[in-house]
Amino acid sequence: MQYSRIVNIEVYKIFRNPRTYIAFLVVAVVVGLIQLGFYTDGKTYLSFGLRSLSDTFDLKGKILNGYLMAFIILQVLLVNLPLLVSLVAGDMVSGEASIGTLRLILTKPVSRTVLLLGKFTAASVYTFVLLLWMALWSLGISMLIFGVDDMLILKSDMITQILSSDVMWRYVAAFGFAIIAMLTVAALGFFLSVFAENSLGPIMGSMSIIIVFTIMNTLDLPIFNRINPFLFTSHMLGWKGFFDIKVDANNEQIVGSIENLPAVLTSAGILILHIIALLWASVIVFKRKDILS
Repeated sequence: MQYSRIVNIEVYKIFRNPRTYIAFLVVAVVVGLIQLGFYTDGKTYLSFGLRSLSDTFDLKGKILNGYLMAFIILQVLLVNLPLLVSLVAGDMVSGEASIGTLRLILTKPVSRTVLLLGKFTAASVYTFVLLLWMALWSLGISMLIFGVDDMLILKSDMITQILSSDVMWRYVAAFGFAIIAMLTVAALGFFLSVFAENSLGPIMGSMSIIIVFTIMNTLDLPIFNRINPFLFTSHMLGWKGFFDIKVDANNEQIVGSIENLPAVLTSAGILILHIIALLWASVIVFKRKDILS
Protein backbone atom coordinates (compact mmCIF):
# COMPACT_ATOMS: atom_id res chain seq x y z
CA MET A 1 0.00 0.00 0.00
CA GLN A 2 2.80 2.43 0.91
CA TYR A 3 4.65 1.62 -2.30
CA SER A 4 1.67 2.28 -4.61
CA ARG A 5 0.81 5.47 -2.76
CA ILE A 6 4.40 6.74 -3.12
CA VAL A 7 4.36 5.92 -6.83
CA ASN A 8 1.09 7.82 -7.32
CA ILE A 9 2.38 10.83 -5.43
CA GLU A 10 5.70 10.89 -7.29
CA VAL A 11 4.05 10.50 -10.70
CA TYR A 12 1.72 13.38 -9.82
CA LYS A 13 4.70 15.52 -8.77
CA ILE A 14 6.54 14.77 -12.01
CA PHE A 15 3.68 15.68 -14.32
CA ARG A 16 2.68 18.69 -12.22
CA ASN A 17 6.08 20.26 -12.84
CA PRO A 18 6.04 22.42 -16.00
CA ARG A 19 9.70 21.51 -16.66
CA THR A 20 8.61 17.93 -17.34
CA TYR A 21 6.85 18.98 -20.53
CA ILE A 22 10.00 20.50 -22.00
CA ALA A 23 11.01 17.00 -23.09
CA PHE A 24 7.67 16.37 -24.81
CA LEU A 25 7.87 19.73 -26.57
CA VAL A 26 11.45 19.09 -27.72
CA VAL A 27 10.49 15.68 -29.15
CA ALA A 28 7.52 17.14 -31.02
CA VAL A 29 9.55 20.05 -32.42
CA VAL A 30 12.55 17.94 -33.49
CA VAL A 31 10.40 15.26 -35.11
CA GLY A 32 8.28 17.92 -36.80
CA LEU A 33 11.36 19.63 -38.24
CA ILE A 34 12.74 16.35 -39.60
CA GLN A 35 9.39 15.47 -41.14
CA LEU A 36 9.07 18.94 -42.68
CA GLY A 37 12.56 18.73 -44.13
CA PHE A 38 11.97 15.35 -45.73
CA TYR A 39 8.48 16.31 -46.90
CA THR A 40 9.84 19.30 -48.81
CA ASP A 41 13.18 17.94 -50.01
CA GLY A 42 13.29 14.26 -49.11
CA LYS A 43 13.05 12.94 -52.66
CA THR A 44 16.17 14.85 -53.67
CA TYR A 45 18.02 13.47 -50.64
CA LEU A 46 17.00 9.88 -51.39
CA SER A 47 17.68 10.14 -55.12
CA PHE A 48 21.24 11.21 -54.32
CA GLY A 49 21.69 8.33 -51.86
CA LEU A 50 20.20 5.78 -54.27
CA ARG A 51 21.84 7.17 -57.40
CA SER A 52 24.23 4.27 -57.96
CA LEU A 53 21.59 1.69 -57.05
CA SER A 54 19.03 3.15 -59.48
CA ASP A 55 21.40 2.48 -62.38
CA THR A 56 21.41 -1.24 -61.56
CA PHE A 57 17.94 -1.93 -60.14
CA ASP A 58 14.46 -0.76 -61.02
CA LEU A 59 13.29 0.66 -57.73
CA LYS A 60 9.51 0.76 -57.44
CA GLY A 61 7.10 1.77 -54.73
CA LYS A 62 7.03 4.61 -52.24
CA ILE A 63 10.60 4.57 -50.93
CA LEU A 64 10.15 7.67 -48.77
CA ASN A 65 7.39 6.38 -46.50
CA GLY A 66 6.44 6.48 -42.83
CA TYR A 67 8.43 3.37 -41.93
CA LEU A 68 11.69 4.78 -43.32
CA MET A 69 11.01 8.17 -41.73
CA ALA A 70 10.52 6.58 -38.32
CA PHE A 71 13.85 4.74 -38.67
CA ILE A 72 15.65 7.98 -39.56
CA ILE A 73 14.02 9.85 -36.68
CA LEU A 74 14.85 7.13 -34.15
CA GLN A 75 18.53 7.26 -35.15
CA VAL A 76 18.54 10.99 -34.45
CA LEU A 77 16.42 11.14 -31.31
CA LEU A 78 17.56 8.09 -29.35
CA VAL A 79 21.10 9.48 -29.30
CA ASN A 80 19.91 12.70 -27.66
CA LEU A 81 17.00 11.40 -25.58
CA PRO A 82 19.20 10.54 -22.54
CA LEU A 83 19.42 14.24 -21.67
CA LEU A 84 15.63 14.52 -21.55
CA VAL A 85 15.40 11.41 -19.38
CA SER A 86 18.12 12.70 -17.03
CA LEU A 87 16.20 15.96 -16.49
CA VAL A 88 13.65 14.05 -14.42
CA ALA A 89 15.56 11.01 -13.15
CA GLY A 90 18.41 13.17 -11.84
CA ASP A 91 15.95 15.30 -9.91
CA MET A 92 14.04 12.56 -8.09
CA VAL A 93 16.10 12.58 -4.87
CA SER A 94 18.37 15.60 -5.23
CA GLY A 95 15.36 17.81 -5.97
CA GLU A 96 13.83 16.91 -2.62
CA ALA A 97 17.15 17.62 -0.90
CA SER A 98 17.57 21.00 -2.57
CA ILE A 99 14.18 22.30 -1.39
CA GLY A 100 14.56 20.76 2.08
CA THR A 101 11.67 18.26 1.96
CA LEU A 102 13.69 15.03 1.91
CA ARG A 103 14.34 15.02 5.64
CA LEU A 104 10.66 15.72 6.32
CA ILE A 105 9.57 12.83 4.08
CA LEU A 106 11.84 10.42 5.93
CA THR A 107 10.12 11.24 9.23
CA LYS A 108 7.07 9.42 7.87
CA PRO A 109 6.60 5.71 8.67
CA VAL A 110 8.02 4.42 5.38
CA SER A 111 11.31 2.63 4.78
CA ARG A 112 14.00 4.26 2.68
CA THR A 113 14.01 1.29 0.32
CA VAL A 114 10.29 1.56 -0.41
CA LEU A 115 10.61 5.32 -0.86
CA LEU A 116 13.48 4.95 -3.30
CA LEU A 117 11.81 2.17 -5.29
CA GLY A 118 8.64 4.24 -5.50
CA LYS A 119 10.57 7.22 -6.82
CA PHE A 120 12.39 5.13 -9.43
CA THR A 121 9.11 3.57 -10.56
CA ALA A 122 7.69 7.06 -11.06
CA ALA A 123 10.76 8.03 -13.10
CA SER A 124 10.24 4.86 -15.15
CA VAL A 125 6.62 5.84 -15.82
CA TYR A 126 7.81 9.21 -17.12
CA THR A 127 10.39 7.50 -19.35
CA PHE A 128 7.76 5.10 -20.71
CA VAL A 129 5.28 7.91 -21.46
CA LEU A 130 8.02 9.98 -23.14
CA LEU A 131 8.91 7.08 -25.44
CA LEU A 132 5.24 6.49 -26.25
CA TRP A 133 5.02 10.15 -27.20
CA MET A 134 8.08 9.75 -29.41
CA ALA A 135 6.57 6.62 -31.01
CA LEU A 136 3.35 8.51 -31.76
CA TRP A 137 5.19 11.33 -33.50
CA SER A 138 8.00 9.41 -35.20
CA LEU A 139 5.95 6.43 -36.43
CA GLY A 140 2.27 7.30 -36.19
CA ILE A 141 2.43 10.82 -37.62
CA SER A 142 5.03 9.80 -40.21
CA MET A 143 2.71 7.06 -41.48
CA LEU A 144 -0.10 9.61 -41.84
CA ILE A 145 2.08 12.10 -43.70
CA PHE A 146 4.22 9.81 -45.89
CA GLY A 147 2.06 6.70 -46.14
CA VAL A 148 3.38 3.13 -45.91
CA ASP A 149 5.18 0.74 -48.25
CA ASP A 150 8.11 -1.66 -48.13
CA MET A 151 10.91 -0.30 -45.97
CA LEU A 152 14.30 0.35 -47.57
CA ILE A 153 17.18 0.85 -45.10
CA LEU A 154 20.38 2.39 -46.43
CA LYS A 155 23.54 1.10 -44.74
CA SER A 156 27.20 1.78 -45.37
CA ASP A 157 27.81 -1.53 -47.12
CA MET A 158 24.36 -2.76 -48.11
CA ILE A 159 20.68 -1.96 -48.53
CA THR A 160 18.00 -3.91 -46.69
CA GLN A 161 14.41 -4.14 -47.92
CA ILE A 162 11.70 -5.19 -45.49
CA LEU A 163 8.18 -5.99 -46.66
CA SER A 164 5.55 -3.63 -45.28
CA SER A 165 3.73 -6.58 -43.70
CA ASP A 166 6.90 -7.46 -41.77
CA VAL A 167 7.70 -4.03 -40.34
CA MET A 168 5.28 -3.10 -37.57
CA TRP A 169 6.23 -5.84 -35.11
CA ARG A 170 9.85 -4.81 -35.53
CA TYR A 171 9.02 -1.28 -34.43
CA VAL A 172 7.14 -2.59 -31.40
CA ALA A 173 10.20 -4.63 -30.45
CA ALA A 174 12.54 -1.70 -31.19
CA PHE A 175 10.57 0.66 -28.95
CA GLY A 176 10.55 -2.00 -26.24
CA PHE A 177 14.33 -2.20 -26.47
CA ALA A 178 14.56 1.60 -26.46
CA ILE A 179 12.58 1.67 -23.20
CA ILE A 180 15.14 -0.64 -21.60
CA ALA A 181 17.98 1.56 -22.89
CA MET A 182 16.41 4.75 -21.56
CA LEU A 183 15.61 3.10 -18.21
CA THR A 184 19.34 2.41 -17.94
CA VAL A 185 19.98 6.14 -18.35
CA ALA A 186 17.24 6.85 -15.80
CA ALA A 187 18.86 4.43 -13.34
CA LEU A 188 22.21 6.17 -13.80
CA GLY A 189 20.73 9.63 -13.20
CA PHE A 190 18.78 8.27 -10.25
CA PHE A 191 21.93 6.75 -8.73
CA LEU A 192 23.83 10.04 -9.03
CA SER A 193 20.82 11.88 -7.61
CA VAL A 194 21.24 10.02 -4.31
CA PHE A 195 24.62 11.71 -3.76
CA ALA A 196 23.66 15.27 -4.74
CA GLU A 197 22.03 18.22 -3.03
CA ASN A 198 20.85 19.79 -6.29
CA SER A 199 19.63 18.50 -9.65
CA LEU A 200 22.33 20.00 -11.85
CA GLY A 201 25.04 17.60 -10.66
CA PRO A 202 23.23 14.32 -11.49
CA ILE A 203 22.03 15.65 -14.86
CA MET A 204 25.50 16.85 -15.91
CA GLY A 205 27.12 13.76 -14.40
CA SER A 206 24.87 11.40 -16.36
CA MET A 207 25.55 13.13 -19.65
CA SER A 208 29.29 13.32 -18.94
CA ILE A 209 29.46 9.58 -18.27
CA ILE A 210 27.50 8.83 -21.44
CA ILE A 211 29.77 11.09 -23.51
CA VAL A 212 32.95 9.51 -22.09
CA PHE A 213 31.66 5.97 -22.62
CA THR A 214 30.52 6.84 -26.16
CA ILE A 215 33.98 8.17 -27.01
CA MET A 216 35.49 4.95 -25.67
CA ASN A 217 33.09 3.00 -27.90
CA THR A 218 34.12 5.07 -30.91
CA LEU A 219 37.89 4.80 -30.47
CA ASP A 220 39.13 1.49 -31.85
CA LEU A 221 41.90 0.95 -29.31
CA PRO A 222 42.80 -2.42 -27.75
CA ILE A 223 42.53 -1.13 -24.18
CA PHE A 224 38.99 0.16 -24.82
CA ASN A 225 37.94 -2.87 -26.86
CA ARG A 226 38.33 -5.04 -23.77
CA ILE A 227 36.12 -2.72 -21.72
CA ASN A 228 33.48 -1.69 -24.25
CA PRO A 229 31.40 -4.91 -24.14
CA PHE A 230 30.63 -4.17 -20.49
CA LEU A 231 29.61 -0.52 -21.01
CA PHE A 232 25.90 0.14 -21.35
CA THR A 233 26.51 2.67 -24.14
CA SER A 234 27.83 -0.17 -26.32
CA HIS A 235 24.36 -1.76 -26.28
CA MET A 236 21.96 1.20 -26.42
CA LEU A 237 21.63 1.01 -30.21
CA GLY A 238 20.81 -2.69 -30.12
CA TRP A 239 17.28 -1.86 -31.31
CA LYS A 240 18.67 -1.67 -34.85
CA GLY A 241 19.18 -5.42 -34.74
CA PHE A 242 15.44 -5.93 -35.18
CA PHE A 243 15.78 -4.51 -38.71
CA ASP A 244 18.52 -6.94 -39.81
CA ILE A 245 16.94 -9.87 -41.65
CA LYS A 246 18.22 -13.34 -42.44
CA VAL A 247 18.38 -14.46 -46.07
CA ASP A 248 18.11 -17.96 -47.52
CA ALA A 249 20.42 -19.75 -49.98
CA ASN A 250 18.87 -17.78 -52.85
CA ASN A 251 19.64 -14.50 -51.07
CA GLU A 252 15.95 -13.88 -50.44
CA GLN A 253 14.87 -12.44 -47.11
CA ILE A 254 13.22 -14.70 -44.56
CA VAL A 255 10.08 -12.93 -43.37
CA GLY A 256 9.85 -12.59 -39.59
CA SER A 257 13.52 -13.36 -39.01
CA ILE A 258 16.26 -11.48 -37.13
CA GLU A 259 19.80 -11.95 -38.37
CA ASN A 260 21.50 -11.94 -34.98
CA LEU A 261 18.84 -12.37 -32.32
CA PRO A 262 21.30 -13.65 -29.63
CA ALA A 263 23.28 -10.40 -29.90
CA VAL A 264 20.12 -8.32 -29.48
CA LEU A 265 19.02 -10.35 -26.46
CA THR A 266 22.52 -10.14 -24.97
CA SER A 267 22.48 -6.36 -25.30
CA ALA A 268 19.06 -6.18 -23.65
CA GLY A 269 20.26 -8.45 -20.85
CA ILE A 270 23.35 -6.33 -20.19
CA LEU A 271 21.21 -3.19 -20.03
CA ILE A 272 18.84 -4.86 -17.57
CA LEU A 273 21.79 -5.90 -15.41
CA HIS A 274 22.96 -2.28 -15.37
CA ILE A 275 19.51 -1.15 -14.23
CA ILE A 276 19.42 -3.70 -11.42
CA ALA A 277 22.98 -2.91 -10.31
CA LEU A 278 22.47 0.86 -10.33
CA LEU A 279 19.16 0.62 -8.49
CA TRP A 280 20.65 -1.77 -5.91
CA ALA A 281 23.61 0.59 -5.40
CA SER A 282 21.21 3.53 -5.01
CA VAL A 283 19.31 1.73 -2.25
CA ILE A 284 22.51 0.77 -0.41
CA VAL A 285 23.91 4.31 -0.53
CA PHE A 286 20.61 5.95 0.40
CA LYS A 287 20.04 3.65 3.39
CA ARG A 288 23.47 4.59 4.79
CA LYS A 289 23.29 8.30 3.99
CA ASP A 290 22.87 10.94 6.67
CA ILE A 291 20.06 13.21 5.52
CA LEU A 292 20.86 16.74 6.61
CA SER A 293 18.57 18.67 4.30
